[in-house]
Amino acid sequence: MNHLQQQPLVAIVILNYNGAHYLQQFLPSVLASTYGNKKIIVADNASTDASVLMLQNRFPEVTVIQNTKNEGFAGGYNWALQQVNADYFVLLNSDVSVTENWIEPIIQLMESNDKIAACQPKLLSFHAPSEFEYAGACGGWIDTLGYPFAKGRVFDTMEQDKGQYNDIEPVFWASGAALFVKSVVFKNLNGFTASFFAHQEEIELCWRMQLAGYSVYVCPQSVVYHVGAGTLQKGSKKLYLNFRNNLLMLAMHLPKSDKIKTLFIRFLLDAISAWKGLFTGNFSFFIAVLKAHIYVLLHWQQTQFNSENKKPLKQLKGVYNGSIVWQYFFKQKKTFSEIVENKHA
Repeated sequence: MNHLQQQPLVAIVILNYNGAHYLQQFLPSVLASTYGNKKIIVADNASTDASVLMLQNRFPEVTVIQNTKNEGFAGGYNWALQQVNADYFVLLNSDVSVTENWIEPIIQLMESNDKIAACQPKLLSFHAPSEFEYAGACGGWIDTLGYPFAKGRVFDTMEQDKGQYNDIEPVFWASGAALFVKSVVFKNLNGFTASFFAHQEEIELCWRMQLAGYSVYVCPQSVVYHVGAGTLQKGSKKLYLNFRNNLLMLAMHLPKSDKIKTLFIRFLLDAISAWKGLFTGNFSFFIAVLKAHIYVLLHWQQTQFNSENKKPLKQLKGVYNGSIVWQYFFKQKKTFSEIVENKHA
């Protein structure tokens, strides 16, 4: 009992929207976690399936809180975490299978350094367990034009996990699929930007954490398996939110000296992709990019984020000082190590 009292309290909070089948499949692995001082909460985002009833019947030891409307990943977690008291929050997707001792290495790391505000485990693919998984692989990076990628995943290329990224080290962003955060930092920074709804809100939060003087880490000694694309299926809404939120984030956090130039290049590259999509018959892609650009231009004033700590991107951790678009599509470098470790090549 004394051992439990010495352990920080960890709240594993699973945001659910119509994910009864995932909860049935993966909650048993979460319940089998060996970390002692934990509580498991499912925050239901106004599901229309039988999620809540199933949880009450099959998993009575899990706390269920219910939202009256679906506020997406960002708003849903902001709502849920206001009601949770713990030293650490673990934001866990419903489509993640965890290993027994996935919590201990990360809590040990975060307890060792007050400045580590967020951390992620190694994310492997549930369907191809020897491969890194798209949503965060072995820690998120970003390039100077704002394109996110990860150790083990660049665009749609997933690497095999051969232990090549097993070092504990700072990254730019930690995946929202299995995100450990110090609760006090999450609350002090007012959580996610709710208007993002879903996609890249964890990258934006991690950027704010770095601007506030904190670090974001990956701890590959903790391993989880992610189905991926389980909560918001691929489609025009997903594309729209990805493009829109990425551009909003750049407009919010880049220093004025970098903002106009970077966004001009990004709008141009996005437009080239959109027109290419149109000419190859992908009309929904073209419309998603167009809508994203219009939204950012119409809401430009709202992106003037008040932060005295703005720094050029390249001064932060986990930033590739170059273009992954150039490296990947033109120089045909498909892996993280080829791009980042040979950046002067």
